[in-house]
Amino acid sequence: MLDFIYWPVSAIMWFWHKVFGYVLSPDSGVAWALSVVFLVFTLRTLLIKPFISQMRSMRKMAEFAPEIKKIKEKHGNDRQKQAEAMQKLQSEHGFNPLGGCLPILVQLPVFFGLFHVLRMFNRPGLTYEQNIQIPNYIFSPADVESFLDARLLGAPISGWITMPGDQLAAFAEVSRVDIGLVAVPLMILAGVLTHFTSRHSVARQTEAQAANPQSAIMNKVMLYLFPIGVVIGGPFFPLAILLYWLSNNAWTLGQQYVIYRKIDAEEAEKKEVAVAQRQSLGPRPGQKPDRSKKDTTLSSNRDGPANGDGPADGATAAASDGRVSASDRDPSDEDAADGDGASRSSGAAGTTPASKDGAEGGAAPRAVQQRNRSKKKNRKRR
Repeated sequence: MLDFIYWPVSAIMWFWHKVFGYVLSPDSGVAWALSVVFLVFTLRTLLIKPFISQMRSMRKMAEFAPEIKKIKEKHGNDRQKQAEAMQKLQSEHGFNPLGGCLPILVQLPVFFGLFHVLRMFNRPGLTYEQNIQIPNYIFSPADVESFLDARLLGAPISGWITMPGDQLAAFAEVSRVDIGLVAVPLMILAGVLTHFTSRHSVARQTEAQAANPQSAIMNKVMLYLFPIGVVIGGPFFPLAILLYWLSNNAWTLGQQYVIYRKIDAEEAEKKEVAVAQRQSLGPRPGQKPDRSKKDTTLSSNRDGPANGDGPADGATAAASDGRVSASDRDPSDEDAADGDGASRSSGAAGTTPASKDGAEGGAAPRAVQQRNRSKKKNRKRR
């Protein structure tokens, strides 16, 4: 059913066994142990990019936690609107919460594939003689016999502490104590590394995440329950599986340390660029602000009324001219005006003045008008 996983896993392990078997010996327990370790390293190397995506998604989710909380409060129990708002937020800012689950989803089938391949070297219900005659996926019967005969510090690499007595009897002069002396340190070391890996992840959480009750429960599970589960489950797994746990946790701890430092450096660089941009837009220390544009605007506003460009200014000037012409009128002008009025009234009364007097009476008003026009022109020039 899962042959598409079993065959690639067995092929990678077979390759590394050939490499270390050529250096050491094909039947060496160290060569078989290193083949398991480097199988883990190979698979985890292929998962580096998804792991980085997981870290970035977790970081962005932590940054947008307040926005997510607002969406939940705004839409209440309307799951459809919440999902639409979440999808919009994710598309705008480019993060995917499912990206954080991808490495785990990929590692689970790999773990089960490796567990299955290692168990098939020593199939339950079959004797030693029967097992060494059956190939194990890409491994030949000779490779199966070599694996069953391999010893790591005196313990068979395919053995486990709680294995049935008939299977244990197939390993000559090997007791459960011999297996336990190798398995127990591996179990404890794997549990310790699991704890530190979880502790490193929990330390990266924000205060809001740590204060969340659900997150607090998950943190305790990761910090204590998982490591204890590794130690308790260790006696039921072959030494090769314990080597898988140990190498996988060691890789995860080192990978977290390197990638977290890289992400922190990127975030610090972004902050420095943002600060530099803000500083470049503002005045330098000790430098006065540039008010040239503001002063130019104010002067242009002042020049408009002085030049009489606005309609209100023209009306003001006209009113001023009217006031001056009324107040500064010459007395002789009044007399002339009176004479003009008198001549008009006398004409209306039927009296006919002399032609000389009529010429003088008509010339006087014209002279007054010319003087008034000249006065207005002089005032406008001023």
